[in-house]
Amino acid sequence: MTESGAPLHLSPIWPDDPRRAPSRVGPEPHLLEEFLDWHRATIELKCHGVPEGRLSCRAVPPSSLSLHGLLRHLAGVERWWFRIQFAGEAVPLLHYSDADPDQDFADVEGDVAEALAEWKSECRRSREIVAAAASLDQMAARDLGRGPFTLRWLLLDMIGEYARHCGHADLLRERIDGATGL
Repeated sequence: MTESGAPLHLSPIWPDDPRRAPSRVGPEPHLLEEFLDWHRATIELKCHGVPEGRLSCRAVPPSSLSLHGLLRHLAGVERWWFRIQFAGEAVPLLHYSDADPDQDFADVEGDVAEALAEWKSECRRSREIVAAAASLDQMAARDLGRGPFTLRWLLLDMIGEYARHCGHADLLRERIDGATGL
């Protein structure tokens, strides 16, 4: 227990963790962006220090998940939702085709450093799109046929997407080299 009577956190903290914890108070747009960025930083942290060849390791059989595949998948997700759907940009899909919808996870023979750079680039562009939005209530440029959506919905959905994949990254990293932590 801490001096305040609160229980100590039982999970180990990652050594040399560069992430800044999201704010606990503040305007909604700021909080949503900070939480999404914290999850993005968690994915990067889980990849840090793993030898490049091991990032493509499918360490939780029979799943085809790998840290490399997660980077490819999340780059595609960032592009699909922020650039193509929300901003209406005419850019090609990443790591997806109707003929091969699972290529983000299945095709991990490529350069991991390139996948990391591509994901970081897509995250930067997503941040620019969010910064340029008039408000959280701004509607997306496209409607997927399931009804319109706002930037608020998109940020909440992406936080959920990243949270799920941070859990996957935890398991993958622990299986690769035993490293655990937040």
